Amino acid sequence: MLNVVSSKAREEASMSAKNGSIKLVAGNSNPALAQAIAQGLNMPLTKAVVRRFADMEIFVEVQENIRGSDAFIIQSTSFPANDNLMELLIITDALRRSSARRITAVIPYFGYARQDRRSGSRTPISAKLVANLITHAGVDRVMTLDLHAGQIQGFFDIPTDNLFAAPLMVRDIRERFDLGKVMVVSPDVGGVARARGLAKRINTPLAIVDKRRERPGESEVMNVIGDVSGYSCILVDDIVDSGGTLVNAADALIAKGAKDVYAYITHGVLSGGAAARIAGSRLKELVITDSILPTEAVTKAANIRTLPIASLISDAIARTAAEESVSSLFD
Repeated sequence: MLNVVSSKAREEASMSAKNGSIKLVAGNSNPALAQAIAQGLNMPLTKAVVRRFADMEIFVEVQENIRGSDAFIIQSTSFPANDNLMELLIITDALRRSSARRITAVIPYFGYARQDRRSGSRTPISAKLVANLITHAGVDRVMTLDLHAGQIQGFFDIPTDNLFAAPLMVRDIRERFDLGKVMVVSPDVGGVARARGLAKRINTPLAIVDKRRERPGESEVMNVIGDVSGYSCILVDDIVDSGGTLVNAADALIAKGAKDVYAYITHGVLSGGAAARIAGSRLKELVITDSILPTEAVTKAANIRTLPIASLISDAIARTAAEESVSSLFD
């Protein structure tokens, strides 16, 4: 279960902020989350300007003294991924040239993570390239949430903390469900380890949806491994993009006798018409975190709910600033 950050860590973080040694700098990717993280740490966001010139070049100006500070940049590299990535790199350069003592990139959603290996001949490993860009820009440490593949931590030649949303999801599930009637379901074979981990935490059985992906962005459900009849099924994954996999999985589970189907997904990319697709599906509810700023379509969808992660990230920042263990948050 997620531990509450120690009062000592919060006190030390607050004292450091008053002494000018901690600075929180936000890009434009998710200002609401950045503000919530700042409130959780009882300190303001650093005054900074991150804007565009007429030709869409990015300009950054930090309007406070940050010399010798422990600086944290809060910026997801979500849509528009390239713009938000460039903001992160340019903010990093501004902080480095302003003599920040240490720069930590807090990236709740790490874009390009799905390109973590060569998918065919003459294709890139873009996740490694992005890791190189972030490192060489001058970041000293990376903090992120539910990487698509854990080994991406190895793409960085700097310390990397991969936080987990599972404890927040476990708490939410325990509050809302009768666990004796719940079954955790992996939407594909590749996500079995993640689903098994959640099922173990809440002591429920596990099922697997076996699917065949014919082309990118589309999937065809082939089989359900496990008896889901009469259960409330909870699909678990790290990313939902087009929503096709979840919609097909929900249909397959209902056809196999599931009572109803929910989904808990960390990162709600939900591109294109995904929100409408989810709203019109047999999913009773899709729960996502606010690692990515929800679009208007997402906020209006009756069966999509957002789970706040600011407390988790603010606790991790406080522990990092106080040189305390971050992994102990998940003990």
